[in-house]
Amino acid sequence: MADALATRLTELLAPVVEGAGLFLEGVETTKAGRYSTVRVVVDLPDGEGDIDLDTVAVATRAVSEALDDADPVKGQYTLEVLSPGAERPLTTPRHFRRAVGRTVAVTTAAGTLTGTLVATDEDDLTLDVDGAAMTLALGEVTEARTLVVL
Repeated sequence: MADALATRLTELLAPVVEGAGLFLEGVETTKAGRYSTVRVVVDLPDGEGDIDLDTVAVATRAVSEALDDADPVKGQYTLEVLSPGAERPLTTPRHFRRAVGRTVAVTTAAGTLTGTLVATDEDDLTLDVDGAAMTLALGEVTEARTLVVL
C-alpha cells in the first residue's frame, strides 16, 4: 500500500518539483496510527552547488498545493520537503556529478578510500587521495557517501 502511494505521489510531484527548478530525489510515506508522514526529498538537478532554503520553501509550497488539489493521501498527514543532506549516499551517476569537489568515502571490494571527488562520468570516478589521483569504475563501487569535513 505505502509503495503504491509513494509511486502515485512520485508521478504527481515530479513535474511540480521540476517546475520549481529542482529534481525529485524520492518520496517516502510512513504511517503511525491515524497519521501519516509524506517525505519529499529534492535536490538541484545536476552539477555542483548546494540547495538553499528559499528554493526548498518554493518547492514546499508547490508540493503542498499539488497535494491539496489532488488529495491522494487519505486522512491527516505531515508534509516534509527536504534536501538529501550533507552526508548522503551516492547511488547514481547524477549523485556523483553533484558531489564533484566534495570529500567522499568510496568502498569497493578492495577497501574504502576517502578523498576529494575531482571528476566523474557515466563509467568512472576520479578521487584525489592525499595528492594522488585514483580512478575507479563506478561498477566496482559497493558504497559511497559524501562526508562533512570540519
